[in-house]
Amino acid sequence: MSDKAADRRVIRTKRMIRDALTELMEEKGFEGITVRDLTEKASINRGTFYLHYRDKYDLLEQSEEEIISGIRQLVNNIKPKEAVSFTSQDEPFPIILKLFEYFQENASFMKVILGPKGDAAFQGKMKELIKKTFFQKIAEDLKIEEMLVPADYLISYVSSAHLGVIQHWLQSGMEKSPREMTLILTKMTLYGPGHVAGLKK
Repeated sequence: MSDKAADRRVIRTKRMIRDALTELMEEKGFEGITVRDLTEKASINRGTFYLHYRDKYDLLEQSEEEIISGIRQLVNNIKPKEAVSFTSQDEPFPIILKLFEYFQENASFMKVILGPKGDAAFQGKMKELIKKTFFQKIAEDLKIEEMLVPADYLISYVSSAHLGVIQHWLQSGMEKSPREMTLILTKMTLYGPGHVAGLKK
């Protein structure tokens, strides 16, 4: 077997295991899952499971890190000032669009992990990633003396609000397209709740 074929096989196997984890978490929550449940659901033997993961906790951690890593790669290229020009023309900001497409590709896992039977620690990781991105990419362009509220409160507000919007989209069955969600999120972020609600003209 070639290296590429072997790599594809590993990726396929790990995806099957993650899919099994997703289904089982939705059924009975993470704590109720055993390695036996996972191997039966994924139709693999225990040896194959232990070839990739130490235990179910390692599986959860690696699965979450895979998602975080994918998000991190996308947001590294964000240029906040470009978002304003795209949004003012009612066009989706490309990197945020890619993010929502990424969320859509991983929707089953993300819906569960960010839901009531998911991992509260993962929500914390997501918030920290949003905070860090916002601080590094956006806050550096802000003029503190022109701000109407303290920067730390703004960053905390934005991270919680963004995560809440993503969770609502996933839990509501992703009725809006990634394009629509990109415009919704960027308009709320750039114009503020009062403006988009029609309270402030």
